[in-house]
Amino acid sequence: MRFIFKTHYAQDIRLARHGGHVFWYGLLSAFLAIAPWALSEYWLAQLTFVLIYGIAGLGLMLLSGFTGQFSLGHAAFLGVGAYTQALLTAAGWPFFLALACAALLSAAAGIVVGLPALRVKGIYLAIATLAFGFIVEEVFARWTSVTGGNKGMFLQAPEIAGFAFDSSPSFYFLCLVIAAACTLAILNLLRSPTGRAFVAIRDSEISAQSMGVHLAYYKTLSFALSAALAGIAGALYGHKLQFITPEQFNIVQSIDLLLMIVIGGLGSVHGAFLGASFLIFMPQLIGLAKDYLPDSIGQSPGLQTFVYGAVLIAFVMFEPLGIYGRWLKVRAWLQLFPFYRAGMFRRQKSFQKSERLR
Repeated sequence: MRFIFKTHYAQDIRLARHGGHVFWYGLLSAFLAIAPWALSEYWLAQLTFVLIYGIAGLGLMLLSGFTGQFSLGHAAFLGVGAYTQALLTAAGWPFFLALACAALLSAAAGIVVGLPALRVKGIYLAIATLAFGFIVEEVFARWTSVTGGNKGMFLQAPEIAGFAFDSSPSFYFLCLVIAAACTLAILNLLRSPTGRAFVAIRDSEISAQSMGVHLAYYKTLSFALSAALAGIAGALYGHKLQFITPEQFNIVQSIDLLLMIVIGGLGSVHGAFLGASFLIFMPQLIGLAKDYLPDSIGQSPGLQTFVYGAVLIAFVMFEPLGIYGRWLKVRAWLQLFPFYRAGMFRRQKSFQKSERLR
């Protein structure tokens, strides 16, 4: 565990708590900035999907990881955002205005789900959101005059101020900027009284209510904000694929999103992107493993679903804090070694010296 000597209250609300955060996030930012030139087009596309799913993961993490309200129908909000974006951009609306409307309409759908779900919790809330997901999927399939039904809808590459983001690097940078903005918004929200109210509801609804937290208001707000982020991710998802159908937003997609935050680490912003990386790159590993498996297993159509289910059960049983939780345990284990403690002490002294000079 890292202990930071604090000299003023501003240190409690900093995004980067110490020099280690500045170094590692700076290194990550540098890699993301040069990724279009360091990676092939295929892997750049996979990294773009990580950013898109990371935005959706941030929304579901806010709802499930920080507010304690589980959802099995989150793909419906992804679909609302995608179809809204498709309809408005086809009508000639500017990209960002259509994106804002996709987020707002998804948030409205989140309120529609959140209000009736106030009286249920646990497995009953999961069933209610699952039913909502089925309803929305049927609406997408049956409302052919608007959504095109099972024939789907096409989307053009986004265009901003006359510049078309029709290449992989340009669309990647667009997703990177939006993902960074969404991440900063969530981090600031969690440091605010609203974010602390969400965490209080997750830890104990009775205790939160006794301290003046309005459960109905904050639960509904959490659903709305979570759905809005899913709508933004759905809009980018539609632009990336340039074609959407109702089958893309079914129960399997919802389970994938839930699997993503559980494996990444519930209650962690890092976990949303770690889980998104797992969700995108695990099929690649399964594809490589098929070459070394017997044909009766490697060619089985349910192999990927079986592996996902087995991994989810393993994480729930043996690593409930997810990938990010495991990293925290490894970091605590490293502190047993003198060289690691000596490096932490030097960084701490440097930090205290910079604070005194300031």
